[in-house]
Amino acid sequence: MRAVSMARRSAVKAKTQAINQLRALLVTAPASIRATLWKVKPEQCVARCARLQSLGDTPLLKALTSTLRLLARRWLSLAKELHELDAALEELTKRAGRRLLARFGVGPQTAATLLVTAGDNPDRLRSEAALAALCGASPLEASSGKTTRHRLNRGGDRAANNALWTISMVRMRSDPRTRAYVTRRTAEGLSTKEIQRCLKRYIVRELYPLILADLADSIRES
Repeated sequence: MRAVSMARRSAVKAKTQAINQLRALLVTAPASIRATLWKVKPEQCVARCARLQSLGDTPLLKALTSTLRLLARRWLSLAKELHELDAALEELTKRAGRRLLARFGVGPQTAATLLVTAGDNPDRLRSEAALAALCGASPLEASSGKTTRHRLNRGGDRAANNALWTISMVRMRSDPRTRAYVTRRTAEGLSTKEIQRCLKRYIVRELYPLILADLADSIRES
């Protein structure tokens, strides 16, 4: 899972760079070309650029044609690569993280990230609080005077922290219990970031025993 996740992150980064570079070329292209090729959805923009034959006979337009076509085909190749990596990651997490995947909002990518982070740091899994600190989800004191509050933890494993953030966002959008919790805490005066901090900590508490159980099964099977 670590190897596939690493390859996936680099593919996502390269795919984003490709579409950004393609759009940057279109922004500076002649208005007639930009009007023809520019589309809001990346897939539509890439599809048009990948089929380019010729934009003109001048050296500038020939170079623009070949570059746009190459960037579009690179994006398509990376999209196919990501599809294969996602399929591989889903298969791996079905075997090694079945308990995690059964929880609302936890997908193959987030499950793999949490399992890799936990598996790479077995000595730091003494308790759910230790896992929260490892993932950067433990609250940090930020009280001042008569005001008692905590702030987001900027430390810990950022990939794991992002996985917790993703799970919390999915639940905030689609889980009735979480939506009710957000409404209640908002009425109490908490900001969205403070609510997310609380949610990530609760998610760690919920997933901690599942992560330990999934890791234990993986060790026995190996």
